[in-house]
Amino acid sequence: MDKNTLVGLLLIGAIVIGFSILNGPSDADLAESKRLRDSIEQVEAVQQEVIEEQAQKMESTFNEVVDTSGKVAQVAISDSASLQQQVQFYGAFAQASVGKAKEFEVETDLMRLTFSTKGGGIKKAVLKKYYRYAEDGEQGEELTLFDSTSSFNLNFFTRDSKDITTDELLFTTESTDVMVNGDNEKVISFKLNAGSDRYIEYIYKIKGNDYMIDFDVNLVEMDQVMDMRSGEVYVNWMVNAPNQEKSLKPQRDATTIFYKYKNEDVDDLGISDEREELEASMKWVSLKQQFFNTTLIADEYFDKSKGYMETVTDEGDTEYVKKLTAGLTMPVSGSKIEKFGMSMYLGPNKYDILKDHGNELQDIINLGWGIFGWVNQFAVIPVFHFLEDFDWNYGIIILILTVLLKLVLMPITYKTYLSGAKMRVLKPEISEINDKFKDDAMKKQQATMTLYRQTGVNPLSGCIPLLIQMPILFAMFRFFPASIELRQESFLWADDLSTYDSIYSFPAGFEIPWYGDHVSLFTILMAISIAFYTKMNSQMSGTMTEGPMAAQMKIMMYLMPVMMLFFFNNYSSGLSYYYLLANVISIGQTILIRKVFINEDSIRAKIEVNKKKPKNQKKSGFQKRLEDMSRQQQAKLKNKK
Repeated sequence: MDKNTLVGLLLIGAIVIGFSILNGPSDADLAESKRLRDSIEQVEAVQQEVIEEQAQKMESTFNEVVDTSGKVAQVAISDSASLQQQVQFYGAFAQASVGKAKEFEVETDLMRLTFSTKGGGIKKAVLKKYYRYAEDGEQGEELTLFDSTSSFNLNFFTRDSKDITTDELLFTTESTDVMVNGDNEKVISFKLNAGSDRYIEYIYKIKGNDYMIDFDVNLVEMDQVMDMRSGEVYVNWMVNAPNQEKSLKPQRDATTIFYKYKNEDVDDLGISDEREELEASMKWVSLKQQFFNTTLIADEYFDKSKGYMETVTDEGDTEYVKKLTAGLTMPVSGSKIEKFGMSMYLGPNKYDILKDHGNELQDIINLGWGIFGWVNQFAVIPVFHFLEDFDWNYGIIILILTVLLKLVLMPITYKTYLSGAKMRVLKPEISEINDKFKDDAMKKQQATMTLYRQTGVNPLSGCIPLLIQMPILFAMFRFFPASIELRQESFLWADDLSTYDSIYSFPAGFEIPWYGDHVSLFTILMAISIAFYTKMNSQMSGTMTEGPMAAQMKIMMYLMPVMMLFFFNNYSSGLSYYYLLANVISIGQTILIRKVFINEDSIRAKIEVNKKKPKNQKKSGFQKRLEDMSRQQQAKLKNKK
């Protein structure tokens, strides 16, 4: 090796050593590294301590079983052989994976709740004041809101990567069967132990006279067991909605998930099967059935991370309506003691009850959007509940409600009929105009508008009152099917005003498409009343007895009742009954107004007086446009010649 090579190697060595010194860890880095190693060793030590503690407890349990009999001892030995597998699978929760579940009931004035130590949740909820639908007017069983096919659990990972689902594990509790009345409150506590003084706790606060339950989840010293790096614990909640009513289809159409994002309006998934990922923090989610719901409300909010909602329908399943699932997320901070507060509503979709509990829960009842919902909220529902206080049959209540609404609308009805009377008076002159300008639509339109202006008649005045009545018409369309008050209430031949009435059922397996497998008498009577009312109005109309509109009116006169037969046959009989009453009262009002309040001779005389009055010759913009179009059309015709 020559001198130059040796010098080069020495220089390279010096550079490498210098670079290592410059880029090596500082004293602070070394200290931080040591701290992290110590922290990891501490966590691992805690985990090992927990596992050994669980194993000792489980072995002690098995040894006690061995002492009873030889036969049982063999089982214990076998279980002891699989002990290590249990520990490996559940880690700190291994002890909670062994044993027999215990169930007990908490009964209130309103509910009967079955709790289970397996999962620490409510396995079955029965509403004592409501019953399943039963044929022939008999009282059915107490209504089960949900049963053991439904589920509620927390899901999370431990620090040693164990995937834990709480409904697989046994909680401990000192609670037993109990009755809670009135304003009294019962506290139910479940603990899922993960070692000495480390546990997950469910606390339920149940009042005797309330459908709302306070529900808190406490994490005590779980920061050493749970992997909280994600800052989340997942809530998996599913309700398999039982079939409770007379007809399955209306239930499926009304059963869905409603929800409220934090600081936003209430929304829903719709009636079709759908899965939706959460877009923002969630205030509450409601698994809503036709007349009942199970709602989970966060004191603060559920995090949007990995949250979703889903509805699934099994068309072949007649025992259950639909499966409703919500995946929610509880935010956690990693503190030694954490609390996540919630409330759980288990009860009817009754407007006043839901409204009293706040958080816009009443919006899960579909009363219609916009003005239609406002009519129901501020007019129909208060009057309906006022009439309920008299303890009348609901058929009578609907009758009185209809009469009151018709009295309120009487001035509008009068305006509508007055407009029709004016049009009838002008009918001869309008016919003359039609004959004179039958080949020139533009001139016919101009002449007709001139006649209306001269006589002071507004052809649209009859339409405006009808438009004013439309919100009430659609409001009632939403109100009756959504009213739990009508559920299982009978009237005349209808055994349940919340669903269809049936005077005849077709043989099993036979069904008319779009009509159904039964005949609803209220729907037939409603269709007849529509046909009669439409025919009466067409006969009294001044413009619908001739011309192109006449043929269309005649078609609608016969087609509309038939359409209503098919459309309403499976709807609420209370709704059909209301429309029947409304049509009958409208017919009576029309006859009364025509015979008593309106004299067509006086109307004709007034129109003749208006004709003689000097008129403002200023033309409306609409009339000017008509005349311009007429001149342009005439000019085109001359150019063609």
